[in-house]
Amino acid sequence: MEEKVMIILYNTLTRQKETFRPLIEGKVGIYVCGITAYDLCHIGHARSAIVFDVIVRYLRFRGYEVTYVKNFTDIDDKIIKRAQAEGKDVATLAEHFIAEHDRDMEALGVLTPDHTPRATAHISDMVALIEKLLARGMAYTIDGDVFFSVEKFPTYGKLSGRTLADMLAGARVEVNERKKNPLDFALWKSSKEGEPWWESPWGRGRPGWHIECSVMSQKYLGETFDIHGGGEDLIFPHHENEIAQAQGATGKPLANYWLHNGFIRVNSEKMSKSLGNFFTIRDLLKHFHPEVLRLFILQTHYRSPIDFTETSLREARQALNRLYGAAALLEEISPPMHILPPSPLPPKEAEVLERLTESKDEFLAAMDDDINTARSLASLFDMARTINAYLSGRPTVKERATLYTLGQAEKYLKELGGVLGLLKESPRSYFAADRKREVAKRGLNEKDIERLIAERTEARKQKDWTKADEIRTHLRKMGIEIKDTPAGTTWEVS
Repeated sequence: MEEKVMIILYNTLTRQKETFRPLIEGKVGIYVCGITAYDLCHIGHARSAIVFDVIVRYLRFRGYEVTYVKNFTDIDDKIIKRAQAEGKDVATLAEHFIAEHDRDMEALGVLTPDHTPRATAHISDMVALIEKLLARGMAYTIDGDVFFSVEKFPTYGKLSGRTLADMLAGARVEVNERKKNPLDFALWKSSKEGEPWWESPWGRGRPGWHIECSVMSQKYLGETFDIHGGGEDLIFPHHENEIAQAQGATGKPLANYWLHNGFIRVNSEKMSKSLGNFFTIRDLLKHFHPEVLRLFILQTHYRSPIDFTETSLREARQALNRLYGAAALLEEISPPMHILPPSPLPPKEAEVLERLTESKDEFLAAMDDDINTARSLASLFDMARTINAYLSGRPTVKERATLYTLGQAEKYLKELGGVLGLLKESPRSYFAADRKREVAKRGLNEKDIERLIAERTEARKQKDWTKADEIRTHLRKMGIEIKDTPAGTTWEVS
């Protein structure tokens, strides 16, 4: 790494912000809990995926060599239950929803992790870890089941900040009278009729959910790695149990930094199918550009809750349009990227470059402070405003100072937008797709709009300003905003 980077992260384990220091300088290992493959992904999955996508992007942008691992749970009670209800094979059902997940992630522009292990491909590793826990007296067997004994792990509850007494009083735990402690959890479940099974020293069965992630994270990142992430709903019991299993077997910490993204609520209510406010990623992408969803999620700090409403998504679309609007102005001029600046720069251009550099520095400072995408987005919008203001002054675009300034502006905007996974399309294709999508959503017809604009153009030629204004007002009521330029009249859906 060329420069000394200091990134601060909030560590759930210590409940405070800490300077990020990877185990190996310049390298980062990060594991994020992936989906249980039994249904289509919803907006909550989108938030976790986008948050950790941006964290990985930023670490790489800052010069770190990142190994990113995200698993698939392809054997679990929920998968078995749905497969049985639909009369399908468990493996086939899981494979289907993994493929659907991958389609959604590609549509969202989420980076593909370096490793995407599946639980069923690591059964032998899980058996080996369970054997180690049994040998160390951390687990016990009952009739083919194996349970982890939480009382044997003195720091159980540290991640979630609870005592065993608190957890016994309020936790939702599996009821099983055979367990020594109600909080003890399954490492291995004996086989039941009609369920998938694997051979083990304790008989046929399948792994518990928690053991899967302990095994797969260590398999690809080592016994101790840098960052473990996931949604805050996983803190207890899943991540608490991961720590107990891994540390119980190795005596070493599983991960040094634990990062968790907040919940998404819908119109101030918990999202659930029973309330009819359950939105899949696929549903949302029928109506909004993927980067709109990304911007909507990133305009709130990753640890804070988000209240999802259709109005908030529409506002995110307008905000994204402003960023693409600035990018479109630059694309139209197409400044060369490697032009040398004149010396000295004229005062106007020097002032613009100073503002752009300040915005970039503020962006990086925000990201260094616990990945504060809300503040970094504000810096990106400041940059767009600076670009718009400079171009509104109609600088001479053939002058070297102007071209250099605009080249730097385009570089900064694309570079920092890319850190957030934004501005990945050409403005021309973005606005064309946006217009087509919005026209369809509102039940409008592009030919009708073009006809009205042509009538208005003719009215203006005839100096019939009343008719021209009436048509503009009519279009505005339809949600169409028009703009008269020297090259003609353009329009967009507001």
